[in-house]
Amino acid sequence: MSETAIEWTDATWNPVAGCSIVSAGCTNCYAMNMARRLEAMGIQKYDGLTRKSGKRTVWKGIAREDQTSLGIPYKWRKPRKIFVNSMSDLFHEDVSDEFISQVWQVMSETPHHNYQVLTKRPERMHSVLTKTPFKKLANVWLGTSVEDAGAAARIDCLREVPAAIRFISFEPLIGPVGKVDLTGIHWAIVGGESGKDARPIKEDWIDNIHQQCAAHGTAFFFKQWGTWGKDNKKRSKKANGRVYRGRTWDEMPSTSTSLTL
Repeated sequence: MSETAIEWTDATWNPVAGCSIVSAGCTNCYAMNMARRLEAMGIQKYDGLTRKSGKRTVWKGIAREDQTSLGIPYKWRKPRKIFVNSMSDLFHEDVSDEFISQVWQVMSETPHHNYQVLTKRPERMHSVLTKTPFKKLANVWLGTSVEDAGAAARIDCLREVPAAIRFISFEPLIGPVGKVDLTGIHWAIVGGESGKDARPIKEDWIDNIHQQCAAHGTAFFFKQWGTWGKDNKKRSKKANGRVYRGRTWDEMPSTSTSLTL
């Protein structure tokens, strides 16, 4: 559990630790280095989840269920937007259906919070959540990450998942996504990559997504340029900022939205 600097949420909750690299968007994932640091601090939950590959820290491909974390959201009295598993993926193949059901129960019993569940594995999300006893919860937003056109098929899979709010994280945006169908998608987050090995983002890639969001009535949130600015110069994330088309974009989906499935 932690408060967070992530612009589109209020707090993070990590009932799972550890992950696997599944696509190009994972290459410079911040969570790999963070897990290594947490292990060095003696936090057992992150012990043995990463390894060194040359000068890089990478996942070993292990995801660990953390039963002790399940009680955390009950302690938060003030309503929060909660990013679920900022350090992992709830739908990783190592996470059991039974544990996902326990997470679902926590979210069901804390309706004063809105939970943002983001996965790179929407196929498993669909497989799990279309089984009983799972049900669509009004306070649970379901999303998938799309870093370029090669990952765009995840959107079609997400659209088939029962959800009150569906969202796409186009972050890190490392290539054009092309024409995508945002029907049934309520929210899009767009952002460039950060860190010393960050790959550039191009303004026309953002333009393409922004225009499609406008056409589909999808809320648009521009998180950051990342390490590369719109002038193709490499600076710190803070120096590059969040201004796109002369303003910041902090649109959020309406929590009263509910799809007919």
